[in-house]
Amino acid sequence: MRLITIVLAALLVLIQYPLWLGKGGWLSVADMQNQVETTRIKTEQLAARNSKLDSEVDDLTEGTGAVEERARYDLGMIKQNEIFVQVLRKNEIPVESMTVPPPPPPPKPGAKPTGAAAH
Repeated sequence: MRLITIVLAALLVLIQYPLWLGKGGWLSVADMQNQVETTRIKTEQLAARNSKLDSEVDDLTEGTGAVEERARYDLGMIKQNEIFVQVLRKNEIPVESMTVPPPPPPPKPGAKPTGAAAH
């Protein structure tokens, strides 16, 4: 009778092994669920990034507003006859403008010359 109990206990352990540690066991299923959740989160982040890039592409292809905005903020460009005013926060470095400043206006006739040559 004791031998039958030991054999049945051993069979019970052998039957439980695949359930817990086998290829389709609970531990591997829990690990797969974690991988699926991680992949789903990464996919959602990439979908949001793709959506943002898609809208940016639409803006760039359909109008000049996005191109102008990018030129102003990324390259520091300004339009002709436009005054550039830059407001800086504390410890912020000013953006260097890529636009060549316009030449000074010609002196008006009859106006006094200014500078070192006037002395």
